[in-house]
Amino acid sequence: MIILTKKSKFFLRNKVNLEIYLTAEERTKVKQKIRVDTISENENKYIKLNLERGNVLMEGDILTNDDESFFVEIKAKLEPVITVKALDTLNLLKAAYHLGNRHVSLEINSDYLRFSPNHVLESMLSKLGVSFCQETAPFYPELGAYKHEK
Repeated sequence: MIILTKKSKFFLRNKVNLEIYLTAEERTKVKQKIRVDTISENENKYIKLNLERGNVLMEGDILTNDDESFFVEIKAKLEPVITVKALDTLNLLKAAYHLGNRHVSLEINSDYLRFSPNHVLESMLSKLGVSFCQETAPFYPELGAYKHEK
């Protein structure tokens, strides 16, 4: 089993051996076992993440093993999300306020908000004068004021 233990400063001379697609929640876990289907039949079908606590995985991060002989690029996996849009900034801000009050993981962009599907929150949003739809897209929620990338 390949064990990834650190983020790499990636240089062009290095070759990415594998891309791993992770959901937003999976990108918060620095210790986990991931099943992969693209390693050759002779190798184990799992990769283990064993990074230091406090790391945050972002799309495009390169992870490597201790001897830096294997490189993995982190990609955001498509997942079901609710995307919220509004005709004006004030209504989008109000929606962000109400979603934040419910401590929901929230992706905040200048023209949309995005969160994991939740019928109670969708009902609330329908009363706030914003439009929303369910779609499948990468999800990049805010990390929070106390999380810092290592």
